[in-house]
This record gives sequence, structure tokens and C-alpha cells, in this order.
Amino acid sequence: MDNIVITGYGIKAPGALSKESFKRILEEGICTQSVLEGRGPNESSVIAGLIEDDFLHIKERNYKRYPRSTRLALAAANDAVEMANLSCDPYKVAVIMGTSAGAILEIEQYSTVALNLKKYPVQGVSLVDTHTLSATVAEHIGLRGPAFTITTGCTASLDTILLAKLLLESGQVEACIVGGTDSPLGQWSINGFSKTRSITSNVSIEQTGVPFSNEHHGFVLSEGAGVLVLEREENALKRGKSVYGRIQNVLSKNEGRPILKSDETGQEMLSLYKDTLGEALPCYVNSQALGLHTNDRIEGFIHKELFQHSIPITSIKGMMGHSFAAMGAIQIISSLISMEYGFIPPTIKTSGRGFEELPIVYKTIYQPVQAVSVTNHGNSGNNACILLTK
Repeated sequence: MDNIVITGYGIKAPGALSKESFKRILEEGICTQSVLEGRGPNESSVIAGLIEDDFLHIKERNYKRYPRSTRLALAAANDAVEMANLSCDPYKVAVIMGTSAGAILEIEQYSTVALNLKKYPVQGVSLVDTHTLSATVAEHIGLRGPAFTITTGCTASLDTILLAKLLLESGQVEACIVGGTDSPLGQWSINGFSKTRSITSNVSIEQTGVPFSNEHHGFVLSEGAGVLVLEREENALKRGKSVYGRIQNVLSKNEGRPILKSDETGQEMLSLYKDTLGEALPCYVNSQALGLHTNDRIEGFIHKELFQHSIPITSIKGMMGHSFAAMGAIQIISSLISMEYGFIPPTIKTSGRGFEELPIVYKTIYQPVQAVSVTNHGNSGNNACILLTK
């Protein structure tokens, strides 16, 4: 089978609206998180990853009535298509987008008027139809090929790559636009994760969303979008396109657990990770670790079982928080930048207390990077891993 490669990408994340700004954040280990005053329990403050731009107008079109998560995806897709210089038959390009929260901001906003016909917005039905995300990206770019929306939670953007790889290998399409987007910073999400004690209120930015630390608890809610263009390597090279990375392997499996539960032993994730890597070894692990004890402990467990703590491991979550379905694509883009410029980004905000055996990257390491593995997992959902090579 022909190799599947990445020929373009776009990112919209806190503090990172371009490849250049994202590279600077990664290389210098910059935290881009903010304080949301009065949004936590009893009007407490919470830490979040915010994007300042509203993206109401994209390429001179007004997208005011579209969900914020869709607007983020459109802006990222524009950058990805431009970087890839995509020029395929529009009927032979698939759009596969992932999301976890969908239009939750807008659903929350209009929930109080949903039973009032006069006040109900004309786009109300579309807000609850999550597939309008992929359909809108396809329409915006001018594509007529397959369009799918994946809603597998935090692994959704890796799952879009899995489906795209199958479509490309089978010859059904010539290119795929894939990725994830989420904008979950509404009261619904904040209250929900406060209820499950997954986020912490009334703390400083340095005290929460700390990967690999037994001294801190809670992750940082973030919004963002990451979009990639995938093609078969032979076709990309024939057209003289730049290739930023190769999808060596990508796998996804479901744990079959009840809602709000996950396999705390780490065995499910370990099995998936083994199957993803085979005999290959990454130069480093771009980890799911986000500051939740169960998730981070599983990351440490599988690292010891597979690598005996011999491979560097890092997490970018301390810089920009966790943006749900977008995070896998954002981790991939960070890995592509890492491979292109030859450095491993640091894990910031943590001293590694309780994870002393892990070879955590605390300061930027400059070295050639030929392969990176990315891990994603979420409660009562999928585990997903991908191995990227240069």
C-alpha cells in the first residue's frame, strides 16, 4: 500500500493561530492559559485556554450564525488547504471532522428560548445537527466528496485519521481533510466538570492542568481546532508537494465501559499502544497527560511497560490546556513542527512529583526527531494512538 502523508495543516489554539506562533510556544514552553473570573462554583474563578479571535468573517463570508467550534474549524481548514496547495477533483476529496462538545455553547445560549417560536433562532435545528460541522467545511472549500463527522470524544481527531487512511488506501478518494474542533467554555461544561471534580477552581494558572504531578489536580478546559490534509505519498510527490510527515500507523479501540468510567488499570491502553507501535520505537512520546491522576498514571504505566522509561515523554497540555476532540490533531501538528525543526517541546508547570522514574522533558531538547507517538484516551470512550514518522 502507498504511504499516507500529511501535506498541510492549520491550527487555531490559545495563543497559536499560525504555525509560527505555535512553534514559538512549543519551543519556548510558553503557557497561554487565562483566568475566567466568576465562572466556577459559587462565582469562583477557573483556568481555561481561550482564543481571542471570533472568526465571524472568513474569506469575506459572514459566519455569525454558525457555532464557534465550526468557525474555528473553518479557519484552521483554510490554512491547511493553503499550505497543501490542494488541487484535486472536488468529488475525490473527503472531509472528516471530529468533535466532542459540538455546538454546546450555542445550545446553552438558546436553551432558554427553545420553546418560544418567535425567539427561536432560524439556525436552531442546525445547531443540534453535529454533522453540519463537516458539511460546512466541505461547502466552504468547495468539495463534493464524502463528508463524515466523528463524535468519539477526546480521540475524535485521531479517529478521523483512521477513517481517512482507509479511504485513501482503498482508492476511494485522492485527499482527505481531517481534524478536530471544540469550543466547550460555557457554563454547561464548566459546571459538569466541576461536578465530577475534574477541574479545580480558585487556583492560579500554575496550580492546575499540571501534567505528571501528584501535587496538583484537575485539567484545564480549552478551545481549539486542528486540521490536516492527508494524501497518498506517491501522488503528493508527483505533484511536487511538500511532505511534513507520514502516518506510519493509527489505531483506535473502545473500552466498553459505562458512562463516566474508564479502565484504570491501563491494560486497555497498553494493548492498543503495543499494536500501534509494533517493533517501532518513537524518538519521544507526545502524551495525553493533562493533570488528571488516572490518565497521567496510565501514561506512566504504559511507558514503563513498553519502554522501561528509556524514551523521552512530554505533554503540551500545560501550555494550552485540553481542547477535547481537537487535541489529538493539535498534538500531531506539534509533532510535525518538532520533526521539521529538530526539538522536543518541554512539559511545563510540573516538577514530576510522583513520576520521578519517567524521563519527562522539562526543558526543550534539540535533536533530530524521526518518529513521534501520540496518545489519546477519554472516559467511557475510545483509546487511540498514532505513530508519525518524518
